[in-house]
Amino acid sequence: MWVPAAVSAPACVLFGSGDFSKLKPGDVLVAVTTTPAWTPLFASASAVVTDIGGPLSHSSIVAREYGIPAVMATRSATRSIKTGQMVTVDGTKGTVTLDENS
Repeated sequence: MWVPAAVSAPACVLFGSGDFSKLKPGDVLVAVTTTPAWTPLFASASAVVTDIGGPLSHSSIVAREYGIPAVMATRSATRSIKTGQMVTVDGTKGTVTLDENS
């Protein structure tokens, strides 16, 4: 399956299942980590960014299944990125770039 190398879209920072309704189609899902309960969100997300995780983490595996870019183990995404802020997620390079103008 072809996965786009990079996606630019608004971020949506989620901390738990109570936040799930905040994710809009096309948003970049930003979380500390994800579990199987988060899987339905991947169908709407354009990319995934997490604070923790690796190549075999839930986030990474499900992102590959849905064909969306993912960057894991940023350590501080949920503290550095604000909901609504435009970000570019490059899964090939493993980078997340913040649009300082948003």
